[in-house]
Amino acid sequence: MRATLALLAAFVFLVLPAKAEIAPRPGWVVIGTGHGFAKLVERVKQAVAEEQMGLVTQASASDGAAMQGIAIPGNRVLGVYRNDYARRMLAASLAAGIEAPIRFYVTEDSDGGATLSWKTPGHVFAPYMDEGGAALKELAGELDAVFARIGERAARAD
Repeated sequence: MRATLALLAAFVFLVLPAKAEIAPRPGWVVIGTGHGFAKLVERVKQAVAEEQMGLVTQASASDGAAMQGIAIPGNRVLGVYRNDYARRMLAASLAAGIEAPIRFYVTEDSDGGATLSWKTPGHVFAPYMDEGGAALKELAGELDAVFARIGERAARAD
């Protein structure tokens, strides 16, 4: 798990030069991209499918505001998970089920670019580790790698 996070950190800091408008915070990955908002949303969806994960939920305050005639910067939350991971998670910790699906957050930047952010699965499941033990820790590590691959695919330059 540490190796995956170290590789992801190297990717974020060395490969992607764009500015992110969401401040980094513990347990989050925040990647400024050179993609526009709509393009990044589509790239995340494509990367989710390429990792054989499911796009379980979507929500967008900017879409809701637009229905009321109000324009705000684009944002979309994409909930991602898969049933086999869900079964393993619930077997390890029933309480951890409230955290699924785990979400990606795409936000529009003031310069026309977009930022991709997510809480790592290891961070999301941290409060349940005492209950979930080694099984939940292993699952979180696997999902950290899956989410990192999705993020890399979605954010990389064409």
